[in-house]
Amino acid sequence: MSRALRLSLALLVLTAAVYVGVWIAPGVSLEATGSAFAVALLLAALDAVLPPIVAAIPLPYTFALGYLLVLGLDGAMLWLAGQVLPNDVSVDSFWAALLASLLIATASMLISMLVGADDQAVSLAVLRRVARRQGLVEDSTAPGIVFLEIDGLAEPVLKRAMASGHVPNLQRWIDEQGYALAEWEPDLSSQTGASQAGILLGSNEDIPAFRWVDKADGSIVSCSSPADCAALEQRLATGTGLLTGGGSSRGNLLSGEAAEVILTVSRLDEEKRSNPGYRAFMANGSNAARTLVLIVWEVILELLAAARQRRRDVRPRGHRGGSYPLLRATMTVLVRDLVVFGVLTDMMRGRPAIYATFASYDEVAHHSGLERPDTLEALRKLDERFGRIAAMRAHAPRPYEIVVLSDHGQTQGATFLQRNGYGLHDLVERNLSEGSVGALPGGDEQEAMARLAAREAGAPAPGATPALDAAPESREAIVLGSGNLGLVYLMDIGHRATLEEIERDHPRLIAGLREHEHIGWLLVRSERDGAMALGPRGSVRLADGHVEGEDPLAPFGPRAAHHLLRTDGFSNCADIMVGSFYDPEAEEGCAFEELISFHGGLGGPQTRPFVLFRAERFALPAGPIVGAEAVHRLLAGWRAQLQAPALDPAGDRPLVSS
Repeated sequence: MSRALRLSLALLVLTAAVYVGVWIAPGVSLEATGSAFAVALLLAALDAVLPPIVAAIPLPYTFALGYLLVLGLDGAMLWLAGQVLPNDVSVDSFWAALLASLLIATASMLISMLVGADDQAVSLAVLRRVARRQGLVEDSTAPGIVFLEIDGLAEPVLKRAMASGHVPNLQRWIDEQGYALAEWEPDLSSQTGASQAGILLGSNEDIPAFRWVDKADGSIVSCSSPADCAALEQRLATGTGLLTGGGSSRGNLLSGEAAEVILTVSRLDEEKRSNPGYRAFMANGSNAARTLVLIVWEVILELLAAARQRRRDVRPRGHRGGSYPLLRATMTVLVRDLVVFGVLTDMMRGRPAIYATFASYDEVAHHSGLERPDTLEALRKLDERFGRIAAMRAHAPRPYEIVVLSDHGQTQGATFLQRNGYGLHDLVERNLSEGSVGALPGGDEQEAMARLAAREAGAPAPGATPALDAAPESREAIVLGSGNLGLVYLMDIGHRATLEEIERDHPRLIAGLREHEHIGWLLVRSERDGAMALGPRGSVRLADGHVEGEDPLAPFGPRAAHHLLRTDGFSNCADIMVGSFYDPEAEEGCAFEELISFHGGLGGPQTRPFVLFRAERFALPAGPIVGAEAVHRLLAGWRAQLQAPALDPAGDRPLVSS
């Protein structure tokens, strides 16, 4: 379809939307036949001029202030139409105009869906205007590369989604464009903090979980904390990040040493200053109203889906009340679309490397289930956005390659608390010789991004991270949950406690954990035997693989011992690392936090993320890809192959983390 035809269709859709929206809205009315077209024409003209002016203002807290201004501008433009066209539309007040603008946005989305229209032509014009204003980064014949991360999607789940028609664009890329799908194996812990540190910075050393205790000062470190993420990046960055040399980070925990960021937790300070990364989103005036409408709709969908699960008694099912509906809407609408517009702007400016994380599938799966209808719908909407990103490559100043990947998968099962009526911290406390346990059961890793986006939008922050009810040093032990990985720290011992010290001070603790039916393994350090994995009916010495009785790691894959031994070498490794059971037949384990689909430990699809790439352009090395650091070498090598072959850091080395 030509650009002129797309614009004409967009105007007709807007005309119909004005008619419907004004008909519903109180305080606004059309005065004559044909008035809807006249109003739509004026609104389209104003929208082409005024929002870009607002977007160009160098505002601090750019998205928060810009979003509110553009949303108010939507109402102001309709109110202005009432002043300019009094014979066509009557508007009682600004507030009536604002409500009508939201209803017009709703009607426009519904009509566009019915007639199969899209706003690609309008978006392209806006993106080009923003790119010209900000200036090209690079106009080159050397291809740029776009990395699109689907948080939490496992390779086998993606394959089933392709077969069921939920990701038609990705399936088409494989069928028609020479793309191939490869699996890789994450580290312990299989979660975004460790994976993105490895992928983006080339090192995830000493990140044992999503949250852990630094025994040196008794503090809790969390990958959902902007300050902690900034400290991690400062510690791990070496100047060889995946996004050095003019790249951009969109929606990530860590920046990969990018030149420009939005919604990147480790670089929170850049959200406080004027940030041009949001301007393409704000320069299209309809985005503000449309996003608000979609957020409300997503909250309604979540409430209906939760009620349907309860009515049908679907099991396992997660907690879906409180602030979660708002958290889900923030991740599946606001953050998703901000990241999409950031990526499109980067492409129009010719940035050499772009890494964007889309967390909506992961967020919905945590609470709804791995492949439930609303989870797959979130994935379908991501696939739709990926198709849009791919289509926009034709208009960029340089060619682009697209690589789609995930940072980990997820495994499903009723939680430890649901199965037993008590949590891991309760089990630890009842087996201590004395003292109490401080528990931090965990929470969605998306909370950091949701709180950041909510604050940027000037809204209350959903899903605040839980805190200990007393200072860490006042507790005998601290128990943390990171998916189906538990961490037990004995705070009365100032260093990492050995197996012998634990059995001396708390003789019931190790046995109480080993004997529990929903615990698969314990990682401890023995003074005599070094790193040990203990299970209910046996143990394995990790240094040489010597097994006594039954190997507790047998259900967790051939490299489970490798992952545990590596984690044992971390200075922040817990005194006792606890892994849940895993049933390979049912593909089921259990989380130590209240998420029915989870990741963070070992067992099942959580350890089977993927890379989707164009096989005609890129090649895989021989052997398995093990560890996020290995993925960094792979992706950095692909980027170097496109842009600076002499700098290829991967070569033919095996892609297995040390």
